[in-house]
Amino acid sequence: MATWRPKVYLAVDASGAAAAARRGQVVLIVDVVDMSTTLESALEAGAVAVYGASMLPRPRHLPVPVCPGKVGYAAAQAAKARGSGVIVVAEPRAGSQGERLLRAGAVLAGIRAAGGTVAAVLPNLGKETPRLFPFAGRAVVAVTASGGVAYDAAFHAGGKVVTGTVARTYRSKGAVPARRAAARAWAVATAEGRDICVVAASRHSLEDRLGAAYIFRLLVAAARRGIMFSSPAAYG
Repeated sequence: MATWRPKVYLAVDASGAAAAARRGQVVLIVDVVDMSTTLESALEAGAVAVYGASMLPRPRHLPVPVCPGKVGYAAAQAAKARGSGVIVVAEPRAGSQGERLLRAGAVLAGIRAAGGTVAAVLPNLGKETPRLFPFAGRAVVAVTASGGVAYDAAFHAGGKVVTGTVARTYRSKGAVPARRAAARAWAVATAEGRDICVVAASRHSLEDRLGAAYIFRLLVAAARRGIMFSSPAAYG
């Protein structure tokens, strides 16, 4: 039987993420500063599952539905299956803990509804975030205004959602994080017979658009040449 060779697409914003999810594609969210970089670093530090979610108050102009409470619920279930808790990463980075708790309110409610435990609520600091608290064995939710919304929109639309970055992370540098992101999406797509859509979390963020384009080119080259990515764990 021939190995599935996915088609690869490129999109922007939460609307693009939701549309890709409705098409049944693997949705790879790229939010370089800082959601995707934080979550990649969390995985390097031993997190067992990572998610993104929108924050409160919900923007009035948001063009697609989101469900941060359901994301929190899913994260709590993943953590409970391993006998652990959920780390919530939220913004503002330099603001008060009270502000972070307020913005993450819907996710925290979802975690509580699932009978989960909140291990910590931390600022969204990219590669430095795992230095603040032990991440090993825990699920992580990043509640942010850009990548979190894009992830949430795809999640709400029933998508298979992963994240990736091109930035230096907790334990990796150079092209390693980007190649690992491409391999992660590729592994899901080939295992489940899906295509892939790389989504720049914000059309207004040059680093997201450049980062998404870089990962997109890695995937397109693999698809055209029939090159198999190694397991994501092989990259760094």
